[in-house]
Amino acid sequence: MDLEAISGDVVDVALRLHRELGPGLLESVYEMLLAGRLEQMGHSVVRQQPIDVVFDGQCFRAAFKIDLLVAGRLLVEVKSVDRLAPVHGKQLLTYLRLTKQPVGLLINFGGETLKEGLRRIVNDYRPSASPRLRVNQSSGE
Repeated sequence: MDLEAISGDVVDVALRLHRELGPGLLESVYEMLLAGRLEQMGHSVVRQQPIDVVFDGQCFRAAFKIDLLVAGRLLVEVKSVDRLAPVHGKQLLTYLRLTKQPVGLLINFGGETLKEGLRRIVNDYRPSASPRLRVNQSSGE
């Protein structure tokens, strides 16, 4: 299954979760429910995947954890805050760069609607998503 289809499934499930449960639950609850539903749909999902960071000859074990790794290729960062801050997108972009993965989804369940809290982050990847959903685009676009 390609990244577009996997991303679509994640977004569909996230929209349903937000519509039915609303904002206000802990990130861990949304993460668990999202992972469970995606697994029921046949996707492989790893929660809280520890990632080592190697810098200047030093290895920092489990320097960070990916909330959800779907199909071994799509990083999903789950938030439950009033409003996403620029640092949230930068965090996921850094995770993508460190893991050399092309695409990630930043999903904030804490807002009034999920649409305002959904971002697709790309790392050297030519996305088909709308430019308003992209974080790391050059200023010339």
